[in-house]
Amino acid sequence: MDRLLAMQVFERVANEGGFAAAGRAMDISPPVVTRLIAELEAHLGARLFQRTTRRVSLTEAGEAYLNRVRHILQDVEEADAVASAHTNRLAGRLRIHTPPVMATYVIAPMLSEFRQRYPSIIIDIEVEAHGLLHIEDFDITLLGADVNFDADIVARKVVESDVILVASPSYLQRQGVLSQPQDLLQHDCLRLKRPETPLQPWNLWCDSHSKKAVEIDVAPVLVANHTDTLLRAAVDGAGITSMSLDMVAPHLTRGELVRVLNPWITGRLGMYAALPSRKFIPQRSLVFLDYLLEHTREQNRKALAACTAC
Repeated sequence: MDRLLAMQVFERVANEGGFAAAGRAMDISPPVVTRLIAELEAHLGARLFQRTTRRVSLTEAGEAYLNRVRHILQDVEEADAVASAHTNRLAGRLRIHTPPVMATYVIAPMLSEFRQRYPSIIIDIEVEAHGLLHIEDFDITLLGADVNFDADIVARKVVESDVILVASPSYLQRQGVLSQPQDLLQHDCLRLKRPETPLQPWNLWCDSHSKKAVEIDVAPVLVANHTDTLLRAAVDGAGITSMSLDMVAPHLTRGELVRVLNPWITGRLGMYAALPSRKFIPQRSLVFLDYLLEHTREQNRKALAACTAC
């Protein structure tokens, strides 16, 4: 039995939640996956998975084994990366955890160029909308929070973005431009709703006017808990919505959206990259973080330039 391969298959089955899914992910036939797990269980003298017709779940022994296996496989990858470093190449698997909105609008647009720069780094992205953060299980965990975010984790601020109001040029041509925050009451507004949180009025402020927020209690024509839906609707001319600059930067640069009520903002958010530890950060994580900062800040710079030109 190839124990290293068996351990890799075991971890993949646990991650994918099934033998067939693990086989597809690793390009291994289901019978081979089944055989490797059976041989591993026989070697350990313990059952690692509970199998039913509907699902596969870890046993207590499987849970304990998985924790150790992940560390072992990480060490193996680190050893490979160290060896590869002697040929001046960065290599290994980079595990990233990110919410869907950042996966779509921040991570995905930068992957092609990053892979061209570092072709030996394998990107493994886990996208989840909700749930507990398992920062120790990933090399980098991206999260969005208020700029005053302070938690007992190791985190690096990637970018700080204003939350701005945007609309399509076609909508503004049809409904008219806005000159002051109160004009929002006469326009079609698209709002993001959050779980178990009632919609609050928009609070707008502008340093050049007053540091006191102006409260605008708009009656939205569209409410959704999905950022993509609101963004698509705004681009298509459905109305005015509020989003962080780093999310809408490409659309502003291409002219698909324009900023409304510049320089008023509805908030200020930060994007953070959480790390499992301050020590022994893999070089692949460091180069990814550097590129993430470079790419995101350049996108925001272009977006701000597009806003100024509006």
